[in-house]
Amino acid sequence: MSGHLRELIVDLDAITANTQVLVSRSGSAGVMAVVKADAYGHGLVPSARAAIAGGAQWLGVALLDEALALRAGGIEDPVLAWLVGRGEPWAEALTRSIDLSVSDVWVLDDITAAARELGRVARVHLKVDSGLGRSGAPVGDWPALVDAARKAELDGIIVVVGVWSHLAYADAPGHPTIDRQLEVFQNAVDIAERAGLQPEVRHLANSAATLTRPDTHFDLTRPGLAVYGLSPLRDAPAASLGLLPAMSLQARLTLVKRVPAGHGVSYMHRYVTNRETTLGLVPLGYADGVPRNSTNVGPVQVGGRRRTIAGVVCMDQFVVDLGDDPLAIGDVVSLFGPGNSGEPTAQDWADATGTISYEIVTRMGPRIARRYLGGAES
Repeated sequence: MSGHLRELIVDLDAITANTQVLVSRSGSAGVMAVVKADAYGHGLVPSARAAIAGGAQWLGVALLDEALALRAGGIEDPVLAWLVGRGEPWAEALTRSIDLSVSDVWVLDDITAAARELGRVARVHLKVDSGLGRSGAPVGDWPALVDAARKAELDGIIVVVGVWSHLAYADAPGHPTIDRQLEVFQNAVDIAERAGLQPEVRHLANSAATLTRPDTHFDLTRPGLAVYGLSPLRDAPAASLGLLPAMSLQARLTLVKRVPAGHGVSYMHRYVTNRETTLGLVPLGYADGVPRNSTNVGPVQVGGRRRTIAGVVCMDQFVVDLGDDPLAIGDVVSLFGPGNSGEPTAQDWADATGTISYEIVTRMGPRIARRYLGGAES
């Protein structure tokens, strides 16, 4: 760890290696690495470059601003943005050759109006709601959306690059919803093709389906979590899938002090020492993304030993009971990492706090210094 009091370390070579695993598991399909939400907290542009180095041919983001940030960072590979609303900067998106998802005719109308004004051809991916119940055209509205897109394509205003959807239950590979969604999606593709559309890519598979359901791969897989080395499957550790977690979170003890037995710790004294002991202060709190509900359960490693947060997690800090171990100000506290040295993993934190590893890594705050290892950023 460097001299920072708190530090988030991202191993870009791990992202590259994880992407290579996903490329190999995708068979003949290409890979769209999902880098939304600041690449799941790992850093948008550096992580995107690392994924491309691993063989990803496309990048996927939620927000148009994220796609524009990739372009501003010098990345010119195909990028799809899928969470769009009224008043988006369509002209800038078209000028920067960003692919846009379309779930409704109004989106198509807004995009085609911007394309006409600019004299450019918009690249769109039509999305069908195959059963997740979020974005995507309902099955009953799909033929009308397809017909409108085909008309705009014949007018030379758009090109339908893709048809896509998203799975609800892929983390349980045998769940019956997967087969049902697969059938709905295939029917939607058939309707589009019968209408004269010839999409370049059909894509449905997320991380879990990329690893377990080759029948969902079509032309392009769309892994997100697995790119960063975290397992998308309920009963399969990352290592069993050939994945290496890329993010580590560390801090340094800023205070070490002896206290007597019966000493209350942090707000509401939800931890009370049962003997004379040493307390260590860690300068990370819920403002930095440490879950407040990790009070008395959050795992950390200090001095080569696993320990648990003692007392309530505060906005800027928490406490660890160090017992009688000879630890000092400046010693490193590992909250999570790959687990290779016995430190907790993001999945350990998720299990302890009743959430998912996605939330643990994406919630890390801007006060934490970032350091990149490997890739072009080191």
